[in-house]
Amino acid sequence: MRKKDAKAQNFSEANNAQQAAAQEVAGIADKSKQASAQAKEAAGAKGKTAKGAPKAAKASDKTKAEAEAKAAAAQAAARPRSEKREKAAAAYAAKRKKRGRMKILKVAAVAFICALLALGATAFAYVVGLQTSLHAGLDDNLEGSLKQVADGEPFYMLLLGIDKDQERAESSNYGPSDSAYRTDSMMLARIDPKDKQVTLVSLHRDTLVDLGKNGKQKINAAYPYGGASYTVDVVSEFAGVPISHYAEIDFDQFASIVDTLGGVEIDVPIDIDDPHVGPPIKKGKQILNGEQALELCRSRHAYDAYGDGDVYRAANQRMVIEQICKQLLAAPPATMAATIQQFASAVTTDLTVQEIIQLADDMRGINIDTDVYSGMEPTSSLYTNNTWFEVCDVPAWREMMMRVNKGLSPYSNADQDPTQGAAGSTLNINNGDGS
Repeated sequence: MRKKDAKAQNFSEANNAQQAAAQEVAGIADKSKQASAQAKEAAGAKGKTAKGAPKAAKASDKTKAEAEAKAAAAQAAARPRSEKREKAAAAYAAKRKKRGRMKILKVAAVAFICALLALGATAFAYVVGLQTSLHAGLDDNLEGSLKQVADGEPFYMLLLGIDKDQERAESSNYGPSDSAYRTDSMMLARIDPKDKQVTLVSLHRDTLVDLGKNGKQKINAAYPYGGASYTVDVVSEFAGVPISHYAEIDFDQFASIVDTLGGVEIDVPIDIDDPHVGPPIKKGKQILNGEQALELCRSRHAYDAYGDGDVYRAANQRMVIEQICKQLLAAPPATMAATIQQFASAVTTDLTVQEIIQLADDMRGINIDTDVYSGMEPTSSLYTNNTWFEVCDVPAWREMMMRVNKGLSPYSNADQDPTQGAAGSTLNINNGDGS
């Protein structure tokens, strides 16, 4: 039997039950009236003694009591049927609503499939082209260095920025190969799709580490020595966390992503005046185009009066990434598609096109202003053998990564961040206790 017919039958049975109960009550009431009339007639009849009248009245009272009891029983019997009918109706409505949602999803899926079929080889070639571009240049050993996690679980992604502009790529000193460059910026991103949180932790590119047979080196030397896979291994061991995904950004192409989004809104903390990277940028909230955003991410010498320019530059890089993500997640599908196309020309990653789209969908609803945490590896400077190094404060670093692993902010209070008010965005603090 179909659900619609079953629903109609339930309503019919309930109505029939109520009608039967009403007819039964009416029959009992008629009998009661007849009994009462008979009692009155008996009371006035000749030959009845005074003792007979009370007996007739008593019989009438008994009949009324029986009628009332049966009426109450009939109503009680009808009530569950009525409640059952209401529950059945509510359940039916819920099923219809669920079927409606499923119908919308099915229609959307069918529409997507039809669109792909209509575009045919063109759509397939487009997706394959994007994927090929995203994976271009990845070393063959990278997959073995990445540690996968269950769907929906927090994971770490290593982000590398390679400052390989066109002039240097064409020069005899560098050449077109990425292995000729040390990474200009290094960042660990902890992404939590379930709780919709992101934590960005910058690593100082000059951090002194032991690279085994390659000796003690700056951590960014791992890239030219062994490419992406070796860099993942080195950073994973240094930070004490498994790394699941990898992406390297060509800063020379980075500006195109920002321009595709129509610029990015940034509250520039101070006047940026660094002739090494571009024209001055005034402080204050404004829309930066691609070249200006890139300038902000590159500028170190604008902070010569503040201290280590790399620390302040890293804070600005995290701020720009936050705002790009904010605008991308709020962008309409057409803009997102165009951005992914530009993304493919500027980024090399192990992620597939489908995984990027899925990740963007998983993170929709994140509040970038409150649920993105930011920090930097704590270090102190060391000058030796005519070279500046950064020496990691190991206990503080372990404490920071322990907090990050728990989903807390890297810093327990704003005083731990030396860049506040001069670089980066407003610091969010999460100690797990509401503070």
